Amino acid sequence: MKMKLSVIFLALACAVLASGCTTPVVRQAQDLARQGQHEAAATLLHAAATATPADASVRQAWFQQRELAVSQLAVQAERARQAGRPDDMAEILRRMQAAAPDHPRTAALRDEVGRRDRQQRLMNEARSAFEAQAPERAEAALRTLLAEDPSRADARALLARIQAQRESQTRVQSTRALASAAQPITLEFREAPLKNVFEALARAAGINFVFDKDVRSEAKVTLFLRQTLVDEALRVILSTQQLGAKLLNDNTVLVFPGTQQKQRDVLDTVTRSFYLVNADPKQAQTLVRTIAKSRDVFVDDRLNLLVVRDTPEVMRLVERLVENIDLPDPEVMLELEVLEVAAKDVDQIGLSWPGTASYGIPDATGSISSFSGLRWSAANPLALATLKATRGATNLLANPKIRAKNREKAKVLLGEKLPVFTTTSTANVGVTSSVSYIDVGLKLDIEPQVQLDGDVTMKVALEVSSVTDRTQRNDGSLAYQVGTRQASTTLRLRDGETQVLAGLLNDSESRSAAGIPGLVDVPLLRHLFGTITSTRDKTEVVLLVTPRVIRNVVQPPSASALMPSGTEAQPGAVPLMLREGGVRSTPSQGAGRVPSIRPDDGSGRGSVPAEPLQLSGPEEVVPGAAFAVSVRNDTAAPMSGTLLVDQSVLEPAGAAKAGGLGFSLPPQGQTTLMLKVRDAVRQADTEIGLDTGGTPLRLRVRGTEGAQAAPAAPSSQDDPPDADHER
Repeated sequence: MKMKLSVIFLALACAVLASGCTTPVVRQAQDLARQGQHEAAATLLHAAATATPADASVRQAWFQQRELAVSQLAVQAERARQAGRPDDMAEILRRMQAAAPDHPRTAALRDEVGRRDRQQRLMNEARSAFEAQAPERAEAALRTLLAEDPSRADARALLARIQAQRESQTRVQSTRALASAAQPITLEFREAPLKNVFEALARAAGINFVFDKDVRSEAKVTLFLRQTLVDEALRVILSTQQLGAKLLNDNTVLVFPGTQQKQRDVLDTVTRSFYLVNADPKQAQTLVRTIAKSRDVFVDDRLNLLVVRDTPEVMRLVERLVENIDLPDPEVMLELEVLEVAAKDVDQIGLSWPGTASYGIPDATGSISSFSGLRWSAANPLALATLKATRGATNLLANPKIRAKNREKAKVLLGEKLPVFTTTSTANVGVTSSVSYIDVGLKLDIEPQVQLDGDVTMKVALEVSSVTDRTQRNDGSLAYQVGTRQASTTLRLRDGETQVLAGLLNDSESRSAAGIPGLVDVPLLRHLFGTITSTRDKTEVVLLVTPRVIRNVVQPPSASALMPSGTEAQPGAVPLMLREGGVRSTPSQGAGRVPSIRPDDGSGRGSVPAEPLQLSGPEEVVPGAAFAVSVRNDTAAPMSGTLLVDQSVLEPAGAAKAGGLGFSLPPQGQTTLMLKVRDAVRQADTEIGLDTGGTPLRLRVRGTEGAQAAPAAPSSQDDPPDADHER
């Protein structure tokens, strides 16, 4: 459409120029326009109009040619914008400024190009910040960009990546554990200051502790934990001293008082939005506040939204709670069959005698003046025999199918509504009339409840009513007499099981006699002197109900399991329990001995291990196997010593044979000594100790079935058999 308008405008302008232009400049511009060089024509006319401002024809031609050039460039700019070519838009803007710098379309395009340049700079800034691991700066730039242009797909995609990365980081941070959490440790303290216990734990497990200013570091601690994991020991200490902890990184812990106010100040929180599909947000809010003790809960009824802000531990509990209640309601299909059976029997037997007799002149038309000629007469015929039997049966069947929600009442009405007029007389007002309606027919109310085992419990209320009589009032209105039969019960049926409700009977029997008085009551003569009518009406209503479960509650996996939920004061906290049986190290872990920390010896250095040299190695080896024993110096001074072994069970292996079992360690140093089990030893319990004292390392030698002993290293006959153990 824009191109068509431009072509029409160009044709009109050329016609005007051809008819009204007489100056050479106008004719030259006209020639350029015919060749499609509208911008050159506009530039030429603009220069001529500037040089000769009094020439009206030149100025008119300039205005017309400027509109043509600007219109053509605007169409090209729109195409470049739709194609996403910002460089082409910049080039078109440059040409438009040269042709018509003061035109409103030029200013609009200038603003558009400037806005797009600014948005592109924001997008480049966001990409650079994202690549430089600065998601906050990237998000700020993207939010500004999307506020100006919400349709930028690249900006939305990058923002989604930032949010996914942040969610992943939050999840990792909320589940981070100490690097030495699974390291076994032994703690033995009696009435030791709290700071000494943490200092000893820091040195043994390699953990950094940062204490809040309100922590009472002089509190006394007594505990004896043997072969306990570091994280379990830390939880025990924190719990018994009413302290809280926050993990700053893999080996740094912030310790603070375990008060609610301090937890609000220190612990990080996360926010989660739950768009509920089936659950009521108000009930979900009550559940979260009651069980998880969350106070920051917001509900939006319009979106069925629940927003919760709490710690990551509590949020995991909230997620499981919401998962358990946001389940679709069960639904059931009710197949109903209602049958009303009516039977009517009428029997009439006997002679019908006239009920009246007359004495006078038959067919008299005038008055009677005398009693002559009078005689008795009766209706003709004198007697009428009646032998009549009537049988009737009526079946009214309704077979509706209703799909009902759990605990929602389903209603069925098969009948009609009868109007009932009511007249009310009020003082100073007068008489007013109103009308109401009553339901007559079959009414059925069913409220199903689907059980978890597939059964359906139903509350059934059945009412069958009919009009038995009508009464007309003086004002012409009618009043109805309604007969009704009702039944209500509660059923529990299996899926697909049919239950029959019957027995709503209405059985009436009547007997009447019409004939000659006195004689009609004689048992043997009653049929000769009268007519006996016997009537019997019998109706029965039968209801058949068949429930079919369409959808039942599908319990989530966490519904039937015990859900750890922390303590009353700290919902979502990790249970304070130690693993059963303690912790035993294995040779593959390379920790045959647990670091031991003992109480203060009175020197004020309770946090320093009582044994300056620490031994570590396997707990169990096989015959003929070589293994390593590590000796670590935990003091700030150089140490030296000798490794003591049972020479009948163990011998040096490899390079250690020449150098013996002596060692020298620098401050905080460590060395490894190689030992070997003698081939002849099949099963034994031995100890490896140090000449400096301390707790020895217990070692068990145990052979396996079918195991072959490692071949002994060749030795020279010149060497004495115990030369390596002369110490």
